Amino acid sequence: MSIESATRADREAVIALLAAQLEEHAIDLAPARLAAAVDGVFAVPGRGTFLVARADGRIVGVAYLSYTWALEHGGHVGWLEELYVLPAQRDRGIGGALLDAVCAQARSAGCAAIDLEVEGSHERAAHLYERRGFRRLGRTRYSLGLA
Repeated sequence: MSIESATRADREAVIALLAAQLEEHAIDLAPARLAAAVDGVFAVPGRGTFLVARADGRIVGVAYLSYTWALEHGGHVGWLEELYVLPAQRDRGIGGALLDAVCAQARSAGCAAIDLEVEGSHERAAHLYERRGFRRLGRTRYSLGLA
């Protein structure tokens, strides 16, 4: 298994894995909008980066780290928006390896912190982040769709 930055050649696999992640969490996003968002990251690398996990020559996991400027962290911050491993590939250390690579990528990009969110019922993911030193914040996130 290897972890590396995704390239445009990985586009279809990245989109497929992200679509599976969104479906698993019942997030309704039209396939064309997801593809446009992925293309937007490849077109403007300063927006973020995709990391992929490969096993036996195929992509089995993906992480998306976007960048933002946050006052509470004093500047450049990574936002781990997605981390997904195919269900058949879980419990093999792939998620942890992706998370370690995300942290290394954020450090090399000069990020002061990495923020993320975990669905309340997804304790498995919460434990992964806590084992890596992330701390749970007592906040509730809100969203308003504008498009």
